[in-house]
Amino acid sequence: MNSLFSPIQPHTANPVTQWQTIAFQGVPGAYAHIAAQQAAPHAQPLACPSFAEAVHLVESGQASGAILPVENSTTGRIADIHALLPQTSLHIVAEHFLPISHCLMGLPGAEISQIRTVYSQLPAIQQCQNTLSSMGLAHESYLDTAGSAKMVAERADPTLAALASSLAATTYGLSILKSPMNDQANNTTRFLLLGPQGWNPPLTEPTKTTLLFRVKDIPAALYKALGGFATNGLNLSRLESYLVGGDFQAAEFFIDIEGHPATAPMQNALSELAHFTASIRLMGTYPANA
Repeated sequence: MNSLFSPIQPHTANPVTQWQTIAFQGVPGAYAHIAAQQAAPHAQPLACPSFAEAVHLVESGQASGAILPVENSTTGRIADIHALLPQTSLHIVAEHFLPISHCLMGLPGAEISQIRTVYSQLPAIQQCQNTLSSMGLAHESYLDTAGSAKMVAERADPTLAALASSLAATTYGLSILKSPMNDQANNTTRFLLLGPQGWNPPLTEPTKTTLLFRVKDIPAALYKALGGFATNGLNLSRLESYLVGGDFQAAEFFIDIEGHPATAPMQNALSELAHFTASIRLMGTYPANA
């Protein structure tokens, strides 16, 4: 029998509690930096220039774990992460939800009437699009949010501003001109924490399980593969698809299931899933935080 369906090992402690370092994409002051501090306050944050580099640090043993944003309540999934996850051997061990409150920031003493161009990462600009338009502020995309704050500080031009976190304003000595800037008050980003080892959370807590699978080349394969979760009363909180091989013929799917693999309903659903799939990979089982 596939090890995915084998009896789960006894409950173990979340490996995040033992992490000494945690890698994130961006520069100090990034939202991922804040998420890292909240999710693993005991671990030293390590800034990385890219998501791939953050994952590499963990895979190579240079970092204990990594924290990556996967989706935002306003702008949806973060495509770069979803393309990266199938390629890594790391395990999802936790999730963390971070409310995102964008701040408009400029040089000390600058006023909004002076601002001509606002810089930030494209998703941040999209999350503030209506507010920027109502204020008549032009904008340009930049590598990341905190990086745009750093750039504004370095250019020392009072006509430039950035959209970033309050931590970024403090880090780079900028003044907050307006906050919040995001169009939706409940703007929230979901992060996943990944490490070299998975774990078995207790059955007494609400749990999520993330799977990556490829369906067989048969009619209605996806419909049939997912049917077992419905008939066993299990909720899917996320479903993402990816084309593989570059020929538009094969697809892989990520699903988040509200449940633990050790329960009878999940075991039944997974057995049915296996009947209609060519491959299944357990990406992680972890406490559900929302």
